[in-house]
Amino acid sequence: MNSIDQKQTDRYPTSLRVLHWVRAVLILGLLWAGWHMTGMADEVPSKYELYYPWHKCFGVLTFLVVITQIILRMKTPQLPVPPLTLAPYERFLSRWIQRAMYALAVIVPLMGYSMSSTYTMSDGVFFFGVNLPELLPKNDDWFVVFQWLHKTLAYTLLALVVLHVVGALKHRFDDRDPRNDVLRRML
Repeated sequence: MNSIDQKQTDRYPTSLRVLHWVRAVLILGLLWAGWHMTGMADEVPSKYELYYPWHKCFGVLTFLVVITQIILRMKTPQLPVPPLTLAPYERFLSRWIQRAMYALAVIVPLMGYSMSSTYTMSDGVFFFGVNLPELLPKNDDWFVVFQWLHKTLAYTLLALVVLHVVGALKHRFDDRDPRNDVLRRML
């Protein structure tokens, strides 16, 4: 591989970089909104009139962004790989955390949709004015299971995001070898 080919795989394509940062903002916003709204008293009107509907709407949007990102990744012939200058355990963790974040970015919204679909008091999931079909039967026992999964997996995703950010910042500011700076691939 010549130096021109190497340069092309030093950074992710613009489309994937943009989707990465859009996904990051959406996920962090949804995590904050989910934490905030579940801590609100049920008597606060904005909890059910504002927070829950918009949380659902942006959850669906995040799901669509992630699916688009996965499809683009699969169709992109050459993507950057973790630098060989990283320790083997760091390359392993990088791949594992990235895959786990993608998986959870798909599963967490699906659990949220499943919660809304099964909850007997739910009026469904609206996506920017479109009422999405509820594919699961109403069942409050299943709702409790999906609620637990949604919350637990969302916190797991948050932990992985923190590890991802800490790792990128460590490689950018703490590593002696500048080739370890993986953050520049997403800027």
